[in-house]
Amino acid sequence: MKEKEVKYRQIYFYKDYFEKFFIKQNDKVKNKIIWTLQLLEDLQYVPEKYLKHIESSEGIFEIRVQVGNNIFRIFCFFDEGNLVIIENAYQKKTQKTNVLEIKKAIKIKKEYFDEKG
Repeated sequence: MKEKEVKYRQIYFYKDYFEKFFIKQNDKVKNKIIWTLQLLEDLQYVPEKYLKHIESSEGIFEIRVQVGNNIFRIFCFFDEGNLVIIENAYQKKTQKTNVLEIKKAIKIKKEYFDEKG
């Protein structure tokens, strides 16, 4: 009998912020994003290479995806321990994380908790 797989986290896509980004990507990028999200669910300790807290961002994390020379960031935060809320995403073009995207992620997080009550 096969052991039941343990999921350390549950992923929830908040509204369509991420979907709008995802559908524009090619299959190779989509597959890597899906693989990385599965890693987030399946690993108890996710390496910083794939998930990193953004300093002074009010609890926002970035899921880090790289396909060749293309780098993508997917913002998320945690709710009730193991629930990962996926928000906005973008393709990174410079060394620094886009400040406007971080501000957008903070705003989306606030919107989520305001709606949740």
